[in-house]
Amino acid sequence: MDMSEAVAMRLKELCAARNMSLYELAYRSGVPESTLRHMADGEKANPKLRNIKRACDGFEISLADFFNTD
Repeated sequence: MDMSEAVAMRLKELCAARNMSLYELAYRSGVPESTLRHMADGEKANPKLRNIKRACDGFEISLADFFNTD
């Protein structure tokens, strides 16, 4: 599994756990919904750390929590 696949899986996992749509995450994080959708679909070959951090802010978690998963 590469980084883009791991980020995509984790975004989907966190949205599902919080019953949150990508639209709501976009609103909370300030990351455009289209960017989040590309990240969640694994279309971004190299997702930017800044966007991952902003998504974490939208989830109200740390970067460590984002990457701390099986």
